[in-house]
Amino acid sequence: MGPRIGSVGEEAQMTDKDTKSPMGTEDTPGDVASPESQDLQPSVFHNIKFFVLCHSLLQLAQLMISGYLKSSISTVEKRFGLSSQTSGMLAAFNEVGNTALIVFVSYFGSRVHRPRLIGYGAILVALAGLLMALPHFISEPYRYDSTSPVDTPQDFEASLCQPATLAPAPSNGSSCSSYTEAKHLALVAIMFTAQTLLGVGSVPIQPFGISYIDDFAHNNNSPLYLGILFAVTMMGPGMAYGLGGLMLSFYVDINRMPEGGINLTSKDPRWVGAWWLGFLISAGVVALAATPYFFFPREMPKEKHELLFRRRVFAVVSKGADSSLEQSPEESPKKRDGLAQIAPDLTVLQFIKVFPGVLLRTLRHPIFLLVVLSQVCLSSMAAGMATFLPKFLERQFSVTASYANVLIGCFSFPSAIVGIIVGGILVKRLHLGPMHCSVLCLLGALSCLLLSLPLFFMGCPTHHIAGIIHQPGAQLALERFPGCMEPCSCPVDNFNPVCDTSARVEFLTPCHAGCANRVVPEAPDKSQVLYTNCSCVVGGGTVSSGSCDSACSHLVLPFMLLIGLSAALACITHTPSFMLILRGVKKEDKTLAVGIQFMLLRVLAWMPSPVIHGSAIDTTCLHWARSCGRRAVCRYYDHDLLRNRFIGLQFFFKTGSLVCFALILAILRQQDKDEGTKVVACPDPPQQLLLSGPEKKLEEFRV
Repeated sequence: MGPRIGSVGEEAQMTDKDTKSPMGTEDTPGDVASPESQDLQPSVFHNIKFFVLCHSLLQLAQLMISGYLKSSISTVEKRFGLSSQTSGMLAAFNEVGNTALIVFVSYFGSRVHRPRLIGYGAILVALAGLLMALPHFISEPYRYDSTSPVDTPQDFEASLCQPATLAPAPSNGSSCSSYTEAKHLALVAIMFTAQTLLGVGSVPIQPFGISYIDDFAHNNNSPLYLGILFAVTMMGPGMAYGLGGLMLSFYVDINRMPEGGINLTSKDPRWVGAWWLGFLISAGVVALAATPYFFFPREMPKEKHELLFRRRVFAVVSKGADSSLEQSPEESPKKRDGLAQIAPDLTVLQFIKVFPGVLLRTLRHPIFLLVVLSQVCLSSMAAGMATFLPKFLERQFSVTASYANVLIGCFSFPSAIVGIIVGGILVKRLHLGPMHCSVLCLLGALSCLLLSLPLFFMGCPTHHIAGIIHQPGAQLALERFPGCMEPCSCPVDNFNPVCDTSARVEFLTPCHAGCANRVVPEAPDKSQVLYTNCSCVVGGGTVSSGSCDSACSHLVLPFMLLIGLSAALACITHTPSFMLILRGVKKEDKTLAVGIQFMLLRVLAWMPSPVIHGSAIDTTCLHWARSCGRRAVCRYYDHDLLRNRFIGLQFFFKTGSLVCFALILAILRQQDKDEGTKVVACPDPPQQLLLSGPEKKLEEFRV
């Protein structure tokens, strides 16, 4: 989920199985320079354990800043008047810079000073976080009432029912100058630039850190270090949503509050939280985590001793089951003659020329292609859910942005982590081969799909909003306002919602409810404003500021419980599907196949999915706010249509992954039948071994 648990785990598997192999028998430069290494040994920066600690903290902070925008996406929309399609594009834009450069990481390899390059990338990530918060400081203070440049008590009087002779003149002409529009575009462009730089800065952090650990850690300690690294890293997205939940509980202009304070609560639909504060905090954490990397050496002495803890666990759990893995370091240097081995000897142009051929050869493998397509479907589901689930909860169940982020941080990401761990344990303990891995993936995808069905029926209907109608098959529009407010001259674009709690009817402004007076209770409940003498309310009664409360907010917890279970079941497929890739391509192409997999996931899932989900959400809007003649943020959605289209997209992607896993199982069964036919047709033992050996080796692998 920007932030993605799937890619982190996959790189762990790749490094453990493949990258480790050639380093097991070749002496690293750190081993050669033994006198110097002995002199440098006392330094903490020549200790691989300290590097693992630093890199765990850095990746945690990097994923936290990458995922923070998703936790505040609806707030950014309201603050800058963006549609969901535009905000989805903004959330996906960090993948643009990342995808453009990630292919060349395998080319550079160990040619560069990896710790220092990681530090430079982290500094760029921190600068991108600061740049992301810049629009808050160079923009005007937030106006939650659009009748005057600054929010004052007089704004509330202007939104009351007044005769046309006393009503203020519309200010659209004066406020919609070319300068205002240019400034708005500049603010949006700054955020897109910041997201691009965030993706560029993230490129060297993970792959160079993993390879550095694997190069200089003891061969038997490397998997443990990487496991610790990814376990800590997985907490990053969850912490991003937790940070978002905390920051959005503060008002956006907390650093420049008006003198009289504000008359808003966090439940008011006009509330905008301090979205920018999380970027400043995350950027500071990333900058601090980047500092040690400028003191690590380019090469350090290879760790010579296996951890005592690791040796005990290995003796108890494995009991010799991984003997085949211990032999791989001796064999792999002789067999790894693919692009991953010769890449260091190629120039940039030669690397670019060789890459398309290997790409096409890898994509022609049916198992690899189907596994990648299934992961594209699951990643598309995760990207859309991570980006717009907070907004969906806000709109569907009328909860605050802060509470929605807390729910996601407590349910979704811990469930996903548990699913990945359970999937890995099942593959390890049951010694699953390719056939049984595909069965596990199929069962996980099917269970995830079935749990999605109740979500279509768990939601709240759209409450009645005076003046807004929804005719099936017709265009959504503002109907003629009731006759009770005809004497009033109500601003067209003003938005100050009030609720008639007795009839559960919401009005766009107090003016549209025909209210003539305003009452502000004494502290401490100063934010709960009441409007009286409302001609559109039965008996000329009173309405309260803010939207009407939802009648089914209690369904949000069961909804999130099902979302968490679905995430766990979907993530169970992570490890077995990755093993299908590792055992389904040629050994010399494994490293590049994993790189191609990550590239395709970014291009086909993490980049387009937020835009697709945002566009689908925009089609459910009932009432758009207008800014200088252009369509801005959506004020009201059709809740039933929103739920059906958002959950429907999730259901579509889950169905796609299920179909892919079913095809994988069918292909493996057919290959198994073909293998049996070859064995029967070739009774001669040498020929039988020659023909069926590769298939048997594929089926008999153990994890």
